[in-house]
Amino acid sequence: MQRLIPTGDATRPVAFAEVPRPVPEPDEVLVKVEAFAPNRGETFLLESPRPGLLPGKDIAGLVVQAAADGSGPGVGARVVGHPALGGWAEYAAVPTHSLAVLPDSIDSVRAAALPLAGITALRLLRTAGSAAGRRILLTGASGGVGDYVTELAVGAGAEVTAVTATPVRGERLEELGAQVVHDVAAAQGPFDIVLESTGGADLPIALSKVRPGGLLVWFGQASRRPVTLDFFELFKGPERVTIRHFHYAGAPYGPDLAALVRLVERGRLHPEIGRIADWAETAGTLVDLRERRIRGKAVLLTEGAR
Repeated sequence: MQRLIPTGDATRPVAFAEVPRPVPEPDEVLVKVEAFAPNRGETFLLESPRPGLLPGKDIAGLVVQAAADGSGPGVGARVVGHPALGGWAEYAAVPTHSLAVLPDSIDSVRAAALPLAGITALRLLRTAGSAAGRRILLTGASGGVGDYVTELAVGAGAEVTAVTATPVRGERLEELGAQVVHDVAAAQGPFDIVLESTGGADLPIALSKVRPGGLLVWFGQASRRPVTLDFFELFKGPERVTIRHFHYAGAPYGPDLAALVRLVERGRLHPEIGRIADWAETAGTLVDLRERRIRGKAVLLTEGAR
């Protein structure tokens, strides 16, 4: 079968290789991949790939071999999955605890756009607590996670201010009900919750916008620059703020994937997909994703896509 593997070349991060089909573990199904969606974090891993790296965590497709232990869906089921690796291929082995069955109303393209960004959004908002009536500041909001957080938080009754680099990147978030600014310093606090994903110089500014006793959840560092905090600056406000480190990972993912599928099916979550392309165009798409030339998610289609 065909698989995309790292090249170590930043201008062409992946290339096709002919490899054997994966052999599933007893609690895994074999999925014929129809669509997959790379994440910007994966583009960073590809800059200096570790030996044996098999990228690909967000996939949708058709079960062609059921799990030997009897768990999970049977042959012929359409699924969305979040394997630990190996999704950029014709076939992928996926643990049954990390997939969800798709209804006929959701195509593979939208499904593939859901896993990492959608699970992150769900778990971020659970970490933050009840959104109803609360003021939320979201930095680095123009990616897939930002879309999902905004739509879910606004739908739950929050007042969301989203920080994006450019007006074009903020249009979608305004449509979803957020107030958009293009510099974190321009956000009008105080906020009950700050969801911070930029790092660098932006995090201390975002922290200054939190109300006394509020919460900052630090879930990324898109600037790729470390953060410096001055203990004494906090005496000027805010006081008694909680800073919480967040990482989305932790199986099982199946229940969250099923929740995301239900939200899409009921019209409460709308994946923004900025590019749909044949997987022959994966290398160029990864570069564009890394350089922020794609708004929302990018989805690549294999030859088995439908």
